Amino acid sequence: MKTNTELQKNVQDAIKREPLLHAAEIGVTAKDGVVALTGVVDHYAKKIEAENAAKKVIGVKVLVENIIVKSQDSLSITDDEIATEILKTFKSNALIPENKIKVIVENGQVTLEGDLQWDYQREITQNAIRYLSGVKGVINHIKIISDIIDDIKQKDIEHAMNMNWALYNNDIHIQVSGATVILTGTVNSWHQKEEAGRIAWKTPGVKHVDNRLLVDYEYSNNSLSS
Repeated sequence: MKTNTELQKNVQDAIKREPLLHAAEIGVTAKDGVVALTGVVDHYAKKIEAENAAKKVIGVKVLVENIIVKSQDSLSITDDEIATEILKTFKSNALIPENKIKVIVENGQVTLEGDLQWDYQREITQNAIRYLSGVKGVINHIKIISDIIDDIKQKDIEHAMNMNWALYNNDIHIQVSGATVILTGTVNSWHQKEEAGRIAWKTPGVKHVDNRLLVDYEYSNNSLSS
């Protein structure tokens, strides 16, 4: 069991270990599994790195992310220039079906829309934008429309979960309903919840993943607010 102070330190240490981040940039508070990140960073990639680092810490149930992206580039780069760079990036990546993706940029916030066949394409598309100058945030509204009509085998998903070291021996229950995979049960960290969702999405024929996993962790009774 952890106290709030221990959880706060664990998250701070996780952030310090990320090469892109400086500890002074990110503030961390923790109370009963709810972790809040605050601060100002000069690049969107740093915002994502801080978020991902915090999610991997065991005991983080909810992440409240209030990190602001502010840089000299963001003041001088226009939305049209950001959109142009995004399209160039998509065109240079053979794994991204650029003709199926719509890009909207408003005040540095990028929204992605469209229909793709695989979740990995959606993930690669979003990650390709992470390091572009001027980007302050990404909203991914891309939908997965699979052409595969084979029955989704629950045992295959269960096997994949059991083979993943991050998910081994967790209380995860899998239900398949048509092209939808429903995940229920409990895990110890937000990272484990997302990892379970990613594995389910990799299954051929899946069009939707309903991730109902709860992040559960018991805290010490003498836990103090931070």
